[in-house]
Amino acid sequence: MAKQYRVGFARRLINRLATRSVGRGKGDDRWHLLTTIGRKTGEERTTPVTLVEVDGSRWLVAPYGDVGWVHNIRASGSATVTRGEKSESINTAEATAEEAASVLAHYLETTSIVRPYFDVSFDSPLSDIAAVADQHPVFRIG
Repeated sequence: MAKQYRVGFARRLINRLATRSVGRGKGDDRWHLLTTIGRKTGEERTTPVTLVEVDGSRWLVAPYGDVGWVHNIRASGSATVTRGEKSESINTAEATAEEAASVLAHYLETTSIVRPYFDVSFDSPLSDIAAVADQHPVFRIG
C-alpha cells in the first residue's frame, strides 16, 4: 500500500527550503516553482515541482494526488513555472491514463523520493501504471 502524503512540519520546512533554492536557480535543473491562481481565493499559490521531459514533451506530475495545485490547474488550465529569474507562463492539458503511464514510469525511475507514494514501480508493466494514473494526475505542458 502506498504511503499517504501529509503536510506536516518536516514537509513544510523542506518545501520552504526548496522554494528558496529553486527561486535562486539552485539545485536540480528539473526543479521549478509552480505558481497557480487559487480557484476559490484568487490568490497566487506557489509550490516546488519537478518538471518531467519525455519524448520531447514537458509534463507536470502530481505524485501526491489531487493536491491544491492540481485543482487550480484543472480550473484554469494555466500556471507559471519559475526557476531563478526565468519565468514562463504555461498552458496545460490533463493526460489520459495511457499517456500518463509512460510519463509516470519515467518519473518514478528518475525521482526516487516519490516512490513510496505509488503502488507500482518504474519497471511495472505500463498497463499497471495506467491503472493507478488517476491517483497521480499528469499534465502536458504545451
